[in-house]
Amino acid sequence: MTEAFDTSALEHLRRTIRTCPVVDNHAHNLLRPTQLKTYPFLSITSEAHGGALEDHTTALSHLRAARQLPELYGCNEDVSWDALLAKRQQMLEKDPEGLIRTCLGGTHTLLLDDGIDDGTTVHPYQWHDRFTTGSTRRIVRIETVARDVMKRLHDLDQPWEVSIQENTGFVSAILRRFTAAFCSHISQAIEDRSVVGFKSVICYRTGLDVKPQSDDELQSAALAGLQYSYLPSCVMNDFRISIKGLNEYILITALNLLSLGSKNNGFSKPIQLHTGLGDNDINLLRSNPAHLQALIEHFPSVPFVLLHSSYPFTREAGYLATVYKNAYLDIGEVFPMLSRHGQNAVVKQSMELTPTNKILWSTDGHHFPETYWLANKQFREVIEKVLVEFIREGDLTPARSIEMVTDVMFNNSNKLYNLGLTLDVADMEGTATDVLIGGPKEPRNVSRTPSSPLASPYNGAIVPTFDRSQVSPYHGVVLDSLKQQHPGLQYIYVQWLDYMATLRVRFIPIREFERLIRSGGRIAMSLGNTGTLQNDTVTSACNTTGKILVEPDLASLRPTYSKDPLASATVMASFVTEDGDALPGCPRGRLLALAEALKTNHRIDLLIGFEVEVVFLKRTSSASEPYEPWTKMNAWGTFTPEQYTVALPVLAEIVEALQEIGIPVQQFHSESGAGQYEFILPPLPPVQAIDTLVQARQVVQQIAATHQLRATLHPMPFDGVVTAAHAHISLNSASLASAGTEKMSMPFFASVLDHLPALCAFTLPETVSYKRIIADSWTSGLWVAWGTENREVPLRKISDGHWEFRCLDGMANMYLAIAAILAAGLLGVSEGLEMKMQDCEPNPNKLDEASRILLGITNRMPTDLETALKALEADEALRNELGSGLVNDYIVMKRAEQKMLEDMPEDRRRVWLIERY
Repeated sequence: MTEAFDTSALEHLRRTIRTCPVVDNHAHNLLRPTQLKTYPFLSITSEAHGGALEDHTTALSHLRAARQLPELYGCNEDVSWDALLAKRQQMLEKDPEGLIRTCLGGTHTLLLDDGIDDGTTVHPYQWHDRFTTGSTRRIVRIETVARDVMKRLHDLDQPWEVSIQENTGFVSAILRRFTAAFCSHISQAIEDRSVVGFKSVICYRTGLDVKPQSDDELQSAALAGLQYSYLPSCVMNDFRISIKGLNEYILITALNLLSLGSKNNGFSKPIQLHTGLGDNDINLLRSNPAHLQALIEHFPSVPFVLLHSSYPFTREAGYLATVYKNAYLDIGEVFPMLSRHGQNAVVKQSMELTPTNKILWSTDGHHFPETYWLANKQFREVIEKVLVEFIREGDLTPARSIEMVTDVMFNNSNKLYNLGLTLDVADMEGTATDVLIGGPKEPRNVSRTPSSPLASPYNGAIVPTFDRSQVSPYHGVVLDSLKQQHPGLQYIYVQWLDYMATLRVRFIPIREFERLIRSGGRIAMSLGNTGTLQNDTVTSACNTTGKILVEPDLASLRPTYSKDPLASATVMASFVTEDGDALPGCPRGRLLALAEALKTNHRIDLLIGFEVEVVFLKRTSSASEPYEPWTKMNAWGTFTPEQYTVALPVLAEIVEALQEIGIPVQQFHSESGAGQYEFILPPLPPVQAIDTLVQARQVVQQIAATHQLRATLHPMPFDGVVTAAHAHISLNSASLASAGTEKMSMPFFASVLDHLPALCAFTLPETVSYKRIIADSWTSGLWVAWGTENREVPLRKISDGHWEFRCLDGMANMYLAIAAILAAGLLGVSEGLEMKMQDCEPNPNKLDEASRILLGITNRMPTDLETALKALEADEALRNELGSGLVNDYIVMKRAEQKMLEDMPEDRRRVWLIERY
């Protein structure tokens, strides 16, 4: 039956199809220029290899692409294939990024599976941001994580035993260590906001016939596969995991973690599975998604995305997406891999049964930018043809078709992956050329700025965010989860560290905080607040004009301990501009940017672990000496009767309170000074590590106060009591071998040593800090030097890639101190700096001058703060890398602070600092 319809409505549909920006829910990295000739260009329309690919020149998919690509390259339609390639080469030589920008025209956001990134072949995922409106988001490939973990374990243990098949105990230990490391990586990715989903290629490895099993069955199969198949040949196979029991163990472990995340957070990030269409590395029969039915049913809270149209099993995938709430059908890769009629059939089959709110669009773009261009162009042609046919037959109206198009191309992925993007269809204008041949950088229909006015221009006002991509459903879910776990929650402490490491806080009732978060708002504060000292003394760094916005980071949201005076939670915050950009003077934001630069440009992930040293003091009745050590029978690692009866119950209360709010303590013990104890926190990414450190210290000090004690970070509250805040810094890489990581770590720490006198201005930030620069005390030593397991130098190497920075104390703004260390390290890595200083095995204080010179040890540590500040003023490279404005303000404030402290008598100054740190 055919119904009449409005031709203007039909034209509106066509315009929508041609101009709607896309969320590409599955794609891959583009090749670096040096690799373009390594991969055959014929592969843009075929999964075949070798001789089979040579036959592809007669396939309809290739012939169609050969007639469409001249439009992209600006040449005649009937040009020969060789002439077409020559024209393409000219464009690559003249303006390669221009070609890429054209090919990605109309793409709002890419969700990139960067599991094939080996660090040399393809561009890193964030590099692609320059060609799209929105930020590229990551899809983590679980088999790549598993391979890298196995390789890392091997490199740490090398060599593994030759008789491995006979040593079940050894293999069991490897499986336990692998599981712990793998779970840690996946859990971190679940919490990482740049990661929006996961992917498995088990289809390629051992097939989709995966059945849910008990833990014992999974472990038994994984152990057998590890012992008898994987370990004996893993080095030869470059640690690729292709053993059925082991691959299924990896997939189900990841699914269990995602399911647990759903219980904890109220939602789960999706997992994508390669299904159907692939190269000759798959077993076609086992690539049928029907095999996944039991698994999808077993994990109802985990969204499963069935990739690549599951071709030739599109109907089977569509059936699963219809009968299971948590199953979705991706209709990518068949564009441009199939002929026009094949694509037509796939789109129709996907709509035979499947609700269109369960269908997702992707290009599976990879290696060559033309794969993106062809996929988007052909999909828009086919979806238009199919929908117009449905309309002519009376099955759809043009209005409903427009909804379907925008859902498939944008809204469904936006919702499923919690991207927080906004699409206003009514504002879409233009022609197909706008999207497919370049087009505007930011399509008019994508709203990034809410229209609501500022709440108030005054200090304390809550103002709306200007980057709606940050207002993700994740925020509301995190807050809802916290409220469910703590139904009596009444207040949120929004906290940040100022330049002087004073913890500043705003107390916000939970309802107002919820409104703030759900509206994407921030807290306005006078710009002048960044230039004041601990007692609000105004310095010349204070600018009384202007404001900054304080933005809570919900990744750091955690409840306060159970005996806090208020039913509350804490969240750390950063400073941003009205446009949502990090404020250049924000220490937390600067640290985040430097860590990202290290990761993006050099493929290095940092982990930071802190040793929290505190001295517990009790009050006295003396006006001149109001504090004394809490315990006095201290020595390192001792367990005296005084510690057993007096200290241990309080220390245990602290550890239990920290564990209760999600901060595990790895160890705690007495230190050598009277009343001095240490808590060791786990290694975490830099910003997360410092957020956790600040919140842990807060709990320590609050619990101490409930026992009428003062827990201080003062570096020397009494003679002979020397307190530090050592930081363990580990350089890791998912794409570099351990040798490559070590190759990076040497220039990193060589540069840290070169800039160490200037770094001390941040890491030893008070005059009293330099009382630790003494000989033979296991503090920082007197010389700029490094040594393996040497505790008389400021930089101790523990193992390849793992170093301890020792000239650091608790009075430092840790975001600023670690940012300065990263800035120095980045300079060295970027320049490929050679570590000329030798590993110092002996105590350098015991060496004569000639011996020190032979080791390259020629500079002494600064012995006072002013010397360090002058070194910082003179260190132009470090100042520029860290931000000259930030550094200048810090120097001004430090000198103003020292003047304020110098005006106090020594005993009052010591107490003043004890009571603030």
